[in-house]
Amino acid sequence: MIRIYDYWRSSASYRVRIALHLKGAEFETVQVNIAPGADEQFGEPYRTANPQMRVPSVEIDGEAVGQSMAILEWIEETLPGPSILPSDPVKRLQARAFADTIACDIHPLNNLSVLKELRTSFGADEAAIKRWYHDWIRRGFDALEQQVATSNANGFLFDNTPGIAEIALVPQVYNAQRYDMELSAYPTLMAVTHKCLALPAFRKAAPTKPEA
Repeated sequence: MIRIYDYWRSSASYRVRIALHLKGAEFETVQVNIAPGADEQFGEPYRTANPQMRVPSVEIDGEAVGQSMAILEWIEETLPGPSILPSDPVKRLQARAFADTIACDIHPLNNLSVLKELRTSFGADEAAIKRWYHDWIRRGFDALEQQVATSNANGFLFDNTPGIAEIALVPQVYNAQRYDMELSAYPTLMAVTHKCLALPAFRKAAPTKPEA
């Protein structure tokens, strides 16, 4: 069975859970508590399994491999079920570009490790942290909303079914809402998010705090 090293509130882990549920795959999760103060990613055995000390990781033949976007590609290449990439090459490029805008441009600057550094090395208070967080989401979402505002005739972003773009979008919206960001400027992104959240795969993948 597929084993995912996961943190319930990690948006990168959330992506992987969505993809696995869209594929109808069976998998198990091992929780790695990356919350400040718990910091299980820095301890053994996870530190040795994944030297990057981040989640998620997928365990393949006893070896943990990280990076959520690479894991999504592995899921697409190895598991049966609906494709998470459009069949049209141009749409496939657009979907990957959309997802990478979130995974490469927005998310890294809002990562827990970055926010911690802002607090400890630059003296940022919580109001400054929130402004920083909102600013990087706004820059990305402004571009993404413009990109897809007229392209979702079928209710999803680049295809008749949700795929890699929605897999990246929904967790990023979750993050924005956690930080009380006003999202009314992004009607297309929010309409697609709500459509996705009505689907069983997205509901099953939604962040749920494990019982103690």
